[in-house]
Amino acid sequence: MNKKQKKMLFRIIIAAVMLIALHFIPVTGWLRMLLYLTAYLIIGYDILRKAGKGILNGRVFDENFLMAIATIGAIALAIYEKSGDYNEAIAVMLFYQIGELFQSYAVGKSRKNISALMDIRPDYANIENGGVLEQIDPDEVSIGSIIVVQPGEKVPIDGIVTEGASSLNTSALTGESLPREVTNGDEIISGCINMTGVLKIRTTREFGESTVSKILQLVEESSSRKSKSENFISKFAKVYTPAVCISALLLAAVPPLFCLIAGAPAGWADWIYRALIFLVISCPCALVISIPLSFFAGIGGAGKEGILIKGSNYMETLSKTKTVVFDKTGTLTQGVFEVSGIHHNTMEEEKLLEYAALAECASSHPISKSLQRAYGKEIDRNRVTDIEEISGHGLTACVDGRPTAVGNDKLMKRLGIPCDDCHSIGTIIHIAVDHAYAGHIVISDIEKPNAKAAILALKKAGIEKTVMLTGDTKRTAEKIGADLGIDEIHSELLPADKVAEVEKLLNTRSSKEKLAFVGDGINDAPVLSRADIGIAMGAMGSDAAIEAADVVLMDDDPLKIAKGIKISRKCLAIVYQNIVFALVIKFACLGLGALGIANMWFAIFADVGVMVIAVLNAIRALRVHNL
Repeated sequence: MNKKQKKMLFRIIIAAVMLIALHFIPVTGWLRMLLYLTAYLIIGYDILRKAGKGILNGRVFDENFLMAIATIGAIALAIYEKSGDYNEAIAVMLFYQIGELFQSYAVGKSRKNISALMDIRPDYANIENGGVLEQIDPDEVSIGSIIVVQPGEKVPIDGIVTEGASSLNTSALTGESLPREVTNGDEIISGCINMTGVLKIRTTREFGESTVSKILQLVEESSSRKSKSENFISKFAKVYTPAVCISALLLAAVPPLFCLIAGAPAGWADWIYRALIFLVISCPCALVISIPLSFFAGIGGAGKEGILIKGSNYMETLSKTKTVVFDKTGTLTQGVFEVSGIHHNTMEEEKLLEYAALAECASSHPISKSLQRAYGKEIDRNRVTDIEEISGHGLTACVDGRPTAVGNDKLMKRLGIPCDDCHSIGTIIHIAVDHAYAGHIVISDIEKPNAKAAILALKKAGIEKTVMLTGDTKRTAEKIGADLGIDEIHSELLPADKVAEVEKLLNTRSSKEKLAFVGDGINDAPVLSRADIGIAMGAMGSDAAIEAADVVLMDDDPLKIAKGIKISRKCLAIVYQNIVFALVIKFACLGLGALGIANMWFAIFADVGVMVIAVLNAIRALRVHNL
């Protein structure tokens, strides 16, 4: 409980003690009224101040105004009737503040869960200077610097391990408790906690561009993106609050006037009392508080599982997803390519691999990396000139002064070079040297361990269609798609073709059914942006893909997609439950209040009680581990 909450609790206790004491102390007249007003101001001065500020700033019709006018009216009524019964006015404010305290605690608990999850911002980075470690601000560390991370410390910046071996706790990033082992040469991302050995890391990014900074930015921005449900509540409150205020005024004035015209007693006090009850009941606290809290808790619960949802609007869209479209490489497969065959023609096997690796030396594509790993020798870039990459085809270069082309069969057709057909399953990389076909290399990707289970989980979650888009050959794509149980497969696609295929799928589905695209590469960014909801692989995915996506999976596990959909559906179910529950109870109680059946204590339940129940229901959205 924070300082503000403790202060509120103290005020509640003081006001409650005074209210109970005044019930038994035999004081009358002005002294009695003064003591009750003191208790009222102790518990309600902040509400009165907020109501006053709202009136001055032109925001009259809010819950503070309703509470202020209802309780002041009840006190004025007691003074007018000389009843000396100020209990109801103070009790209304007292129970309202108890509800506010409970709501504040619930929101605080939800924020605490997210804060604990996101407590990954490092305070410092260690730089070794003359054998002594100096702690400096991570913002001051430049790319290529060597930082030291000791056991128990957070990795402050993304980089590559240059010395040491250790186990990393990645739970704050991925939601997984299993440690990750790293050693010399391994990539390492910021936000992990070093558990065992001392690591020296060469930084590959500035702090502002590192994984930890981007995650924190995503979480900070998530609350600013409102869903349709939240926007509905905001618009509803703007119409609803003035409407009930006018209705209360009419309830207080019109029936007595009719009675006077009819020659009957006006009963002003009774109708004003009903109007005050009407105002207390009408407070839209349950909706205004519980709906954003539900989304906030849902985003926090998803974050604990390593699923970052960038806003409640995306939470709502994700819940309506019926079609999931996958990129293959790095999404359903590990993106860890290995050379599985070398079929040479006019060039020796070793020389063919050497020329392919040299030509691909400037590329960061996984296939290029696999060729360089298979070559296994240091790359002399001075041997390579005139590198030109052709999107979706491959590249051309001069290796040792000899024109070299490395790519798929489309590249060979483009260059007018006949190539051999290969019956092996995998990605076929054709190589031409001196404008003549030299042979081809077979590279195979590995399916992710959970890929098949992920497709099955999606179908169990109610996803009607799964689609795979890939630039791979038809034979390779169909084999992987059949193994995983994909419904529809499109192969040999360029980046622009993937957008076109998604456009076709978007045009054939109904407006209520949403389409999600899952990808990880730079070339996936346009498709991620075009889909109703884009889901990116966060651990190995490119910055462009993560930036374009609406949901980020921090451990690259496709099984988390179904979990994210289940979390979003649970969150939306809670939102709709609260909307229906609050509105039904509110309107029923408003009717009873207008008829004079409900008293002020009944009104307190309709306001504070409904709010507490709705808030309790909202924080259930945090409990998502077993979904």
